[in-house]
Amino acid sequence: MINKKRIVVKVGTSTLTSEIGKPDLRRFEQLARVLTGIHNEGYEVVLVSSGAIAVGANKLRMKEKPKELRYKQAAAAVGQCSIMFWYDKFFSEYNQDVAQILFNSDDLTVEEKKENLSNTINTLLEMGIIPIINENDSVAYTEIESKDRLFGDNDKLSALVAILCNAGKLVIFSDIDGFYDKDPRFFTDAKLIDRIDEINEDTYKLAGGAGSRRGTGGMRTKLEAAQLAMNQGISTIITNGSHPEKLYDVVEGKKVGTLFKNRRS
Repeated sequence: MINKKRIVVKVGTSTLTSEIGKPDLRRFEQLARVLTGIHNEGYEVVLVSSGAIAVGANKLRMKEKPKELRYKQAAAAVGQCSIMFWYDKFFSEYNQDVAQILFNSDDLTVEEKKENLSNTINTLLEMGIIPIINENDSVAYTEIESKDRLFGDNDKLSALVAILCNAGKLVIFSDIDGFYDKDPRFFTDAKLIDRIDEINEDTYKLAGGAGSRRGTGGMRTKLEAAQLAMNQGISTIITNGSHPEKLYDVVEGKKVGTLFKNRRS
């Protein structure tokens, strides 16, 4: 059964890092403050966070994003430590406990593993802890190397997590304000679509290609995530990660970004 007081928030690499690939500490602090604030209002929050490879590559002083699998995995291992350090630091300032969960695609496809994962997330939420979830890039290889990625910079991962824990809402932070009728980075007359009730081939045609150079997800993977969630009765909002405080408007039912309305209400 859908839990209307449970929210999954997905934040991508482009939101968490600066243009030169370093952690954007202001964004980490904003996320910690807003998510704690929403939690204090009685909501259960799950954070799905990307960024490990980009942050690790920068910390290892790699001149560009690594292309070889072993370097990607090494960067992910280093970067995940940094990401969780900053999350723990800033959430602690607001007296909010967090937990790290790393898993692979088979943890969502093998029934016994899926059940254990669900139990862990539910137990953490019951204890008032905010789980911070990421795909385990340091040991995974199918997600990093595959052209047909299951998770897509964690966009679809966030939808699968929302379904797994019966969340009432999924909020996906992007580097633009929502879903447009054309790419606003190239067309000044692009118009934001504030609500979509059905995702079809015409919708996907508007999505375009890949996202920012620091991330791996584009608008298409966000649409796929929204469609997964909608089909399970979960409304999805795509909005700009530069304004985490908009989450307050989301929980209050105000118009924010683009709402993909679930099919069961």
